[in-house]
Amino acid sequence: MSTEFEERTKKLDAIREAGASPWGARFDGNSPIREVVDAFGKEPEEKLFTVAGRVTAHRSFGKAAFLDLRDWTGKIQVYARKDNLPEKWPLFKLAGNADWIGVTGTLGKTKTGEISIFATDFTLLCKALRPLPEKWHGFTDPELRYRRRYLDLIANPKVMDTFKNRAIILSKMRRFLDDRGYLEVETPMLQSIPGGAVARPFITHHNALDRDLYMRIALEIPLKKLIVGGFEKVYEIGRVFRNEGIDTSHNPEFTLLELYHALGDLRTMMELTESLVASLAKEITGDTKLTFGEKTIDVTPPWPRRDFLDLFREKEIDPANGEQLRGILRERGVDTKEMDPEKLVDEVFGEVIEPELQDATFVTGQPIEMSPLCRQVPDRPGFADRFEAYMAGMELANAYTELNDPEEQRRRLMEQVGEEVVEKGKVDEDFLLAMEHGMPPTGGIGIGIDRLVMLLTNNTSIREVILFPQMREAETADVEK
Repeated sequence: MSTEFEERTKKLDAIREAGASPWGARFDGNSPIREVVDAFGKEPEEKLFTVAGRVTAHRSFGKAAFLDLRDWTGKIQVYARKDNLPEKWPLFKLAGNADWIGVTGTLGKTKTGEISIFATDFTLLCKALRPLPEKWHGFTDPELRYRRRYLDLIANPKVMDTFKNRAIILSKMRRFLDDRGYLEVETPMLQSIPGGAVARPFITHHNALDRDLYMRIALEIPLKKLIVGGFEKVYEIGRVFRNEGIDTSHNPEFTLLELYHALGDLRTMMELTESLVASLAKEITGDTKLTFGEKTIDVTPPWPRRDFLDLFREKEIDPANGEQLRGILRERGVDTKEMDPEKLVDEVFGEVIEPELQDATFVTGQPIEMSPLCRQVPDRPGFADRFEAYMAGMELANAYTELNDPEEQRRRLMEQVGEEVVEKGKVDEDFLLAMEHGMPPTGGIGIGIDRLVMLLTNNTSIREVILFPQMREAETADVEK
């Protein structure tokens, strides 16, 4: 146990002896610190302000002290003197860095010109038993920042701003969709058959039903059932789970927007995507030109359309040449043993072409074999009426003119999973039954919320926009740091 921890623990008894609780109580009447700072010069000098927050710096000079007090809106300096807090000074001296306090006082400037509260009252709200990260070295180690996000939020105001903006983005997104007549719904996270994407699911067991269930890998199937049921414009923003790798743009648990529009198609989804992203960019950054790392990405509509096969031809790659595809992947250290032809094409696209798609771009016309839930382009057999939206070298959205032919859907699903899986009852017969009751022509889209937040907040790692990203198991040394 650290010496500082022991010293802070000893102060608990002293606080109790002073007639106070180390853990405080309800505290009403405080104003956001940002509002108090902004009020300087606009209110009478004798007006009293009350603020509350965490002490992030503490400088004591015997009978006086300066504190930096921070809440989630900002920071203000507090100037406290013994002669202004005669009865509470003994308790005040027991408070320090990292503690939560409430302060009432007048607003003014110190000799150095810093806006400050000159304290006339003080309340201890919580005694912290551990200090904040060491001031001069900061709190920058990524492993510790992600594992102890609570300290990251305290030490790095820009991180707090990122997650405030994430909340604003989700709120504005809902308002945008609601204003266009879309209805937000909720669908199950536990599914008997994982569908809507090709991904490895997480498996769990339901004890009461004595059956294995899967954490959903997509939202698509239940939302399409709602389209059949008569909800013509629906969306869901929810968590999905894929038991796969972790890197700067992937986390096993992530947030997805899926949306379906009866009587719409791919063009409907294109206009919606461009308009939504441009609207959010203006709301968050004030512009439709986004700064992302060292790049500038223009999301002003309309976005360019690029054909999937044309992008391969420009690289002199033949998507039908399996040996060429395997060779390209082997050069990049990718194991191709278990890859079927569609997976090979997809992997080469991700390795060679995707990184170069830096500007906001729609890629259209993927082979239909890669899109089992999508309609074919009417005058282009063998190709899907589909787009993937890319920017900054990563996929942001995936959209279809949805397949609504139940017979063709059954054929494709059975072809996708194989006879052995069909015999085990792993084809979603309830989904096919729903389609047989008549699903209208529909446009659908999925947008990765975490990646969108990355782009709108200029964060180049997905871990910077997920409050608690998935981490490896902490070693003892990590825990004790």
